[in-house]
Amino acid sequence: MKNVFKSIGAVVAGFLSVVILSVATDFLLETLGIFPPQTNPGAYVTWMLVFALFYRSVYALVGGYVTARLAPGRAMRHVVVLGVLGIAGGTAGVIAGWSLGAHWYPIALAVSAFPLTWFGGKMYTKKELSR
Repeated sequence: MKNVFKSIGAVVAGFLSVVILSVATDFLLETLGIFPPQTNPGAYVTWMLVFALFYRSVYALVGGYVTARLAPGRAMRHVVVLGVLGIAGGTAGVIAGWSLGAHWYPIALAVSAFPLTWFGGKMYTKKELSR
């Protein structure tokens, strides 16, 4: 039972890593006036969306790495769970944000969620294998 809680904690920690880093970066960019407020999503231009896709991709890698690092065993199985959650969240974002503007952006987030998370987990497991 102890490992079940560790497993859940590993996936939650990876998920929270992605969410907290993304929200904090969005907040910082809005505070600095680089991005418009989220209440005005129509003001986002292509370079902003490309930049947001870039840093969110990095954070997806981090989430996969964190999950693999904290998993009590079978790290990549935990990373797969996180990747599936990322696909589900990304798909929800596509549906919720369809009327907000550029369709390619939420689709790219949804499609890239699993492979980026998986690669982040692989980065950790390869590091561990080389020890």
